Amino acid sequence: MYTRTLTAAAVALGLASPVLAQTELSLAHWVPPTHPLQTLGMEPWAESIKEASDGRITITIYPAQQLGAAADHYDMARDGISDISFINPGYQPGRFPIMAAAEIPFLFANAKGGVRALTEWYQDYDDEEMSDVFFCMAISHDPGTMHGKDPIQVPADIQGKTVRPANATEARFVNLLGGASVQVPAPAMREALAKGTADITQSPWESLYIFGADDLVPYHLDMPFYASINVFVINKSVMDGMSPEDRQVMEDHCTPEWAEKMSEGWADVEAAGREKIAADASHTLYTPTEEEQQMWYDAAAPLTEEWKSLMNDAGKDGDAILNGLIEALKKYNSYAG
Repeated sequence: MYTRTLTAAAVALGLASPVLAQTELSLAHWVPPTHPLQTLGMEPWAESIKEASDGRITITIYPAQQLGAAADHYDMARDGISDISFINPGYQPGRFPIMAAAEIPFLFANAKGGVRALTEWYQDYDDEEMSDVFFCMAISHDPGTMHGKDPIQVPADIQGKTVRPANATEARFVNLLGGASVQVPAPAMREALAKGTADITQSPWESLYIFGADDLVPYHLDMPFYASINVFVINKSVMDGMSPEDRQVMEDHCTPEWAEKMSEGWADVEAAGREKIAADASHTLYTPTEEEQQMWYDAAAPLTEEWKSLMNDAGKDGDAILNGLIEALKKYNSYAG
């Protein structure tokens, strides 16, 4: 999808300077084109890149899995099917084990400072896990929770239920609680609930409306539960083929600061979704007591130990990696612990 066209002046003068080249990039993602991530995040990002490059770099956005399935977006960027991809690392269990630390429940207090911290932290590890693409930034939504066809108040309420989890770590959590996980991407959430494949879904609040599942899950656990981690990656050949000036423009738009800008509109929309659901008499929000919250924290504790063991078995210092993430979250006032 990556194309470069020399300007007429360059051709006339016999120049081949990449500074004068026009670069057209494709950006693939899997949420609807009306999603706030596109309208409030990707579109302003693409426009800023165009302005910063004096119009040399233009980005065409392909939403709603137009170029491929949600779980394939990393490989699409690697293989050049898309120049830029929006991915959920958790849709490919075990492939990105360091990034999976951010999927551990009850870490993120908010998305805005949280994604700034996440991007800053992961810049030390992206060459280990995503070396065949250019890591741009990590982003997320306002913390999501559990939404069900029946009341959800304590961990025991998951036993015997089928749950559509947000990522592989949450799927493991469901299994620890005695539930069965049905791992499908967010666009398939409604279908799983409607067909009875899932009794419960994990989702941020407004996304229940975005993906049309709000009428199927009237009960909600009113507790910041998890952050679904997403990443923008860029095809390496695209980055390597740019002029130094244009590559710098892209790098300047792949920063912790831009991660926060990309996430803030989405975060606000998702948070507003909670108020919409709370005002709807057909929905019931349950806020756990302190004792019940501790039950959830205790139930999730094995996930942290399992992740650390996985890191240690791979010859890495799990404590140091996780503590680095926690310190970054604290730095930006976004740690929930």
